[in-house]
Amino acid sequence: MAIQPDREREPHARPDEAAETETPPRRGDRQAVEQDGQGTVRRNGGQEGQQELAEVQDAWRRALADLDNLRKRYARELEQVRQAERARTAAQWLPVLDHLELALAHARAEPSSVIEGVEAVRDQAVDVLERLGYPRQEESGVPFDPSRHEVVSVVDDPDAEPGTVVEVLRPGYGDDGSQLRPMAVTVSRRRE
Repeated sequence: MAIQPDREREPHARPDEAAETETPPRRGDRQAVEQDGQGTVRRNGGQEGQQELAEVQDAWRRALADLDNLRKRYARELEQVRQAERARTAAQWLPVLDHLELALAHARAEPSSVIEGVEAVRDQAVDVLERLGYPRQEESGVPFDPSRHEVVSVVDDPDAEPGTVVEVLRPGYGDDGSQLRPMAVTVSRRRE
């Protein structure tokens, strides 16, 4: 037997060599490929691959359905929280309404009691806003702060430092973290 040079040797001289070096299927080939622990590549007809694909697709559909259900549940819970908060806020205002009706009833009987009744209702409304997290702000003599004050007018005031709140025209409600409305104020002019 003559020794052949490498370039002339047949690619699969031994029968077991052919199975080990068999090329995997091309991209368009529908047959699945299985490789055993020794590196041998075999075609298995595609049934296992199709089954695995079906399982992955089923898991994907289930995950999408779970996500959709989660979104719907979150939207329902959010709406329930909103309704509960609206009801809680409205319930806070019911005593104010009751006292307004009481003040109107007493005003017919004794007109001088109207002022006392209106003041009591105002105090109660301020209390409701404070319990809801919006305390009344109406301090004067403090430095102007654009995040808490809204300038309505500027005046010359020799007794006040420049840029100081001289008068509160409309109270504000809230604090630095959550402000419902800023104070409307008059501020002293800066001297030039």
